[in-house]
Amino acid sequence: MCNLYAMTSSQQAIRDLTRGWRRAEQGWLDLAGNLPAMPGIFPDYPAPIVRREGEGLALALARWGMPSPAFALKGRNTDPGVTNVRNTTSPHWRRWLVPEARCLVPLTSFSEPELQPDGKRPPAWFALSPERPLAFFAGIWTPQWRSVRKLKEGEVTADLFAFLTTEPNAEVGALHPKAMPVILTEAAECEMWLDAPWDVAKALQRPLPDAALTIVARGEKRDPPELLV
Repeated sequence: MCNLYAMTSSQQAIRDLTRGWRRAEQGWLDLAGNLPAMPGIFPDYPAPIVRREGEGLALALARWGMPSPAFALKGRNTDPGVTNVRNTTSPHWRRWLVPEARCLVPLTSFSEPELQPDGKRPPAWFALSPERPLAFFAGIWTPQWRSVRKLKEGEVTADLFAFLTTEPNAEVGALHPKAMPVILTEAAECEMWLDAPWDVAKALQRPLPDAALTIVARGEKRDPPELLV
C-alpha cells in the first residue's frame, strides 16, 4: 500500500488545476500558509488537502492518518492512524464517505516497495509521466480529532486525512499486487468526488487504466530533488 508520496507542485498550480470548477469559482480559501515542495510525505506528516469550504474550496494542511477502528486499538495506548482505506462498506469508514468529509489530496508521485533479489524493498516512484504532473488522491478527512498519536507528544487535536485504495493497474500490480491509491486526473472526477452522493461517487474507487503510470525514480525515500519542479 502507498505509505510514501510526494507533492512538489505549488499552491498556484493546485489552484490553476481547479480553474473552471464550480466550487473554485465560488471562492478559494488558502489556509496552508507558505507551502514548500514535499519530496517525501510519510504517515502522520502534515500535508495539503483540498476540501469543501461553504460553496467554495479551501487548501489546508492535515496530518496523514485517519482514526483507526476500535478493534485495531485494543491493547494499544496510541493511534498513529490509518493512511489507506479500502473497505468502504465498514461502518467505521461510512461516516466519512459523505461529501462533507471527502477531500482531494494533491500529489505529483507516489511510491511502492520493489522487492530486490537480496530481499530488500526500496521504493519505486510512480507518476503520470516523467514531468510529474499534478493529480489528486481521492481522500477523506475529519476535523479536530483528539487522540494520542505518539506517546512523547501526548494527546493532540488535529485535522486528519487518508485516501482510498483499490485493486492495482498493471504497472503498480507488478510491484504490489494487492492495491493502489485511487487517483483522480480529470476535473469531472474531482468535482464528483467532492459533491456527488456516495452511490454515485463510489464508482471512482477504481484503478487508473493500464499504462497510465510510469516509474520515474527508484531507490530513494524522496522523489529525487534534482527532478523537482
